Amino acid sequence: MSYIETIAPEEAEGEVLAMYQRQQAHFGYLPNYARVFSHRPDVMASWASLLASIRRHVEPRRFELVTLAAAQALGNSYCALAHARALGELLGMDAARDLVAGKAGTLSDAESAMMAFARKVACEAPAVTAEDVEGLRDHGLGDDEIFDIVAVAAARAFFTRILDGLGTEPDSAYRSLPAELLGALTVGRPIARVETGDAIPHRSDPVESP
Repeated sequence: MSYIETIAPEEAEGEVLAMYQRQQAHFGYLPNYARVFSHRPDVMASWASLLASIRRHVEPRRFELVTLAAAQALGNSYCALAHARALGELLGMDAARDLVAGKAGTLSDAESAMMAFARKVACEAPAVTAEDVEGLRDHGLGDDEIFDIVAVAAARAFFTRILDGLGTEPDSAYRSLPAELLGALTVGRPIARVETGDAIPHRSDPVESP
């Protein structure tokens, strides 16, 4: 599930145990990404706080679209799968499939521009130009909204690099997603083959999340 040894749930104490319990209660199983933070639960807590502060300013559909674009560009299967599934909860799974497949009419021009910009920020930030930013303004976005898009993409780069740098595989429960999504969104590491025994439940408000 990852390249490092992690603290087993039955051995967890203190902050690690509390983190594991939150994750277990939220998802119905202990995600692989939570395990890799077991050596530094304070970093996980800081990530959760940062993510919450960024999300507070971004409406859910935009947050998920920008995060999905950044995750795909960064080649991170875990976050691409997680946030496509979140889009399925927001829009319906059929709409999420159409969006990931790039079907016409699933995105507004502004949303397409935001996702393209997020991909560039995630992987080629030094290549971003004033014209790129002006293009978003042309779609009606304010500078505060442009900041938010950059913050979402940059935060995703941080999180995905930790997961991929430690060899973290997406949870086996993601195999329950539609086959079309699995094929399109497994853009990096393959989904774990170890069964958790739990399907992914409906997500409530985010805690520390992929």
